[in-house]
Parts: sequence; structure tokens; C-alpha cells
Amino acid sequence: MEKIIAELKQVIDFKETTEVGDIVLVAAREPQMFVYAYVVGIEKDTTRKDEWWQLNLRMLSIPLQSMTWILRTPQMTGQEVFTMGGEERFIKAIDLGTEVKPPTLPVIGRKKGKNGLRRVK
Repeated sequence: MEKIIAELKQVIDFKETTEVGDIVLVAAREPQMFVYAYVVGIEKDTTRKDEWWQLNLRMLSIPLQSMTWILRTPQMTGQEVFTMGGEERFIKAIDLGTEVKPPTLPVIGRKKGKNGLRRVK
């Protein structure tokens, strides 16, 4: 699993934190899969003493699937590989970069008045 994670880190920009609204990459060894999920919510799991979180995910698959995983901070931020049912898992938020503004396209085929508007009668 460590080799897979190292390869992923070379081709994907990851974030150091995981927050509501993030897109995360979920990787599993068996069955081998890579899937994206949307973080719907993060709530403290009050049934445990230590710092555990209920990570509510919407798997971006067909059909969409909702699930809740109970993880510690290092597990849900990709600092630590964890197991579910004895199988290794990795999850980490993707850095989608800064917001990109679409280019301003020229207006073609319209006559402009003084203020850029055309008067219609």
C-alpha cells in the first residue's frame, strides 16, 4: 500500500487537512480500487474517549452511495493507512487549486451603444 500511496502523491496534489466540502481520494488494496468521494460532514464521535470523527462521505459512483466512517485525524487526513475488515485503506483530500475565472469572451454580432447596451423598441 505504501508504494501505491507514493505513486499517487506524485500525480495528485493533496491537501494536508480534510474539511466539509472537500473531494477525497479513497484507495483500497483488496479489492484494488480508487474512488472519489465528497465530504458531506465531519462530527466528533462522542461514544469514544480519544479523538475520533464520524466522516460522512458521498461516494462519487453510480449510483451515489452515502457512508459514514469513524476515523482518527491521522487516518482521515492521509497521514496513516488504516484497515477495514482487515483490508488496508487510504483517504486524503485533493487540492483542487485556486478558483479559476473563465476567460472573458468578446461579444460578436451585436452593435453597442455608448454604454454597451442596445436599445430595442
